[in-house]
Amino acid sequence: MSKQFDVVVIGAGPGGYIAAIRAAQLGMSVACIDAWSNAKGGPAPGGTCTNVGCIPSKALLQSSEYYEHAGHHFADHGIEVKGLGLDLGKLISRKDTVVKQNNDGILFLFKKNKVTFFHGTGAFSGQVDGGWSIKVSGPAEEELVAKHVIVATGSSPRALPDLPFDEKQVLSNDGALAIGGVPKRLGVIGAGVIGLELGSVWRRLGSDVTILEAMPNFLPAADEQIAKEALKVLTKQGLKINLGVKIAEVKATAKTVTVKYTDAAGAEQSLVVDKLIVSIGRVPNTQGLNAEGVGLKLDERGFVAVDEDCRTGLPNVWAIGDVVRGPMLAHKAEEEGVAVAERIAGQHGHVNFNTIPSVIYTSPEISWVGQTEQALKTEGRAYKTGTFPFLANGRARALGDTTGMVKVIADAKTDEILGVHIIGPQASELISECVVAMEFRAASEDIARICHAHPSLSEAVKEAALAVDKRSLNF
Repeated sequence: MSKQFDVVVIGAGPGGYIAAIRAAQLGMSVACIDAWSNAKGGPAPGGTCTNVGCIPSKALLQSSEYYEHAGHHFADHGIEVKGLGLDLGKLISRKDTVVKQNNDGILFLFKKNKVTFFHGTGAFSGQVDGGWSIKVSGPAEEELVAKHVIVATGSSPRALPDLPFDEKQVLSNDGALAIGGVPKRLGVIGAGVIGLELGSVWRRLGSDVTILEAMPNFLPAADEQIAKEALKVLTKQGLKINLGVKIAEVKATAKTVTVKYTDAAGAEQSLVVDKLIVSIGRVPNTQGLNAEGVGLKLDERGFVAVDEDCRTGLPNVWAIGDVVRGPMLAHKAEEEGVAVAERIAGQHGHVNFNTIPSVIYTSPEISWVGQTEQALKTEGRAYKTGTFPFLANGRARALGDTTGMVKVIADAKTDEILGVHIIGPQASELISECVVAMEFRAASEDIARICHAHPSLSEAVKEAALAVDKRSLNF
């Protein structure tokens, strides 16, 4: 006998589990289906982000940063470290503990909000009286009926043609988070967020890291000035970043991977590494949904086709997160999840794609929100900019981390903030003030006239805002 719900969410990643909780808060009966399993075969909700993405990578980034500080920077503070060693097994185990804490936290939140959880995959069976029939395949077979369905099935790493991930020599983000020993030579294909973060982890732990990127420009989505600074800093740290390459052939053996490529100058090159991380983008997860069987339309890139409100072409069927258009970011998925739950409840859910921040958790961190300078130039919009270096910030000096800057871009006439770009310590946290300011359509003068605590890194944001009007006080 089928079980009836107001809302069934397929997928318990950041978008799915948040959508389920918000729908339950609004008084609806909710079920959430998710297939992720832990090492013991039990449920592991949280999707890619919690299991093999945002959360474990940040755990490893933090551990590797401590290791680098102990080996190279503690001495600057008068702290002597003798006999420094690395217990990689414990480092990985800590990462796994952090992941489990998040998995368990989501299951607790489901229980707290009376969301019924089903461990397995979900697929459309067809339309029935009362809505949509959803088949759950897993440890127990279930048939659910939902008035509304939210598809939140996420994405998977894109593999190279004819070279599948074996997670031993050729690694996706999953395998790159669980390498058994520090590889002497590590190759990374793709200088995007994942490639840079994972490359940074293993470089700090002792790997000789070479990154191959097809694009001629570094971080083209970021502001050009910030991207140039990032390339300079990361190269100085030891990452070997090669831009404008064309991969010709990749061959893997039991012990090495050989990458033959043409560099930006047109010369043929060969890179031999112990492990290869492939980070060339992600593809939406739509397999197994029976999308074709019920007429759920996909676009030309394989994403579920939705309108601006995340409605699909099927009645009362919605889709959110990585499986639809827009940036593949956990917080974007969360915002869409909340908005869809509220729309189902008859409210006016809100997602402003212009104020979704982006963060790269390298050291220094890189973050931005809004427009880049190059995009405004292309648009022909008149603007003004202000920058402030962390070198002139008292708290950054005390931290011993003065790399980078804050850049504020404002409309030339109205002074409305159009974009903020940061490279430097705690950029991931500093960007939030800028998101709030832009959401309220603040002017750069608004930030410039707000009192910021001293000494704090946030003063760099204030000073950059002051610099828009050419009146920075400390630089």
